Amino acid sequence: MVFLPCPRPTLPMSSRPPEILDALPAGLPCEAATLDTEDAAGAADSLWGHARAVGVVVLAVVWAVASHYASTHPGSSGWGAVLALVPITSALAVGLSRLPHRWLGALLGMGVIGLLVGFWPHLKGQVALLYYLEHLGVYLLMAHVFGRSLRGPGESLVTRMARSVHGGVLSPAQLVYTRRVTGAWCVFFVGMAVMSTLLFVLAPVVVWSTFANLLGGPLIVLMFVGEYFWRRHALPDDKPSTMADAVRAWKAQRANSVK
Repeated sequence: MVFLPCPRPTLPMSSRPPEILDALPAGLPCEAATLDTEDAAGAADSLWGHARAVGVVVLAVVWAVASHYASTHPGSSGWGAVLALVPITSALAVGLSRLPHRWLGALLGMGVIGLLVGFWPHLKGQVALLYYLEHLGVYLLMAHVFGRSLRGPGESLVTRMARSVHGGVLSPAQLVYTRRVTGAWCVFFVGMAVMSTLLFVLAPVVVWSTFANLLGGPLIVLMFVGEYFWRRHALPDDKPSTMADAVRAWKAQRANSVK
């Protein structure tokens, strides 16, 4: 077989980093150049994926530590209140932007801004309360998302996620298991909301903040890990799937729900 030299391949700038193309020799055979380009692009994509994951973890840790400090710091904290309100106001802004009438969303948004400005002197002195309401809202929302899918004859949330991971085909044992896991996640988030409330009301702020701000994320990861090992025991013949698969399936379900 004879390989003919081909010019440096031209690929869309949005899909291939330019430094990969510059590194290719000009006289490579066409097949070799194509394979080398795809391998290099795959390595670059993998490296970017790992870097992005590390960045998300670092950001989550910094956010948790900053939230804990702001919640437990005595006295008023303007930056702590801003930090606590960012997720709440961002979610509210997204919800208002999806209203069928834009003028109504803009009117409600201006009303919220007016309330924040008017109550700002009080809000910056209640940073721990803001974080508590934020965590409580997230836990109850997640419990509602998982629990809602258990009502009626339709498939549960984890079942739909498992279908996207396993190519749309699930065994009867997988159907039963994924429905139970959906219920387990619902109970988990309800338990987190109840424990957060009890600690906020009965324990010192530093104890509640340690649980809510510092341990909330690790407990969710621990739930993922525990479910993974239990799945290996309950479904020994099941094709192994990673946490990354679960994250991709969750994103796919969110995208479908938006549509």
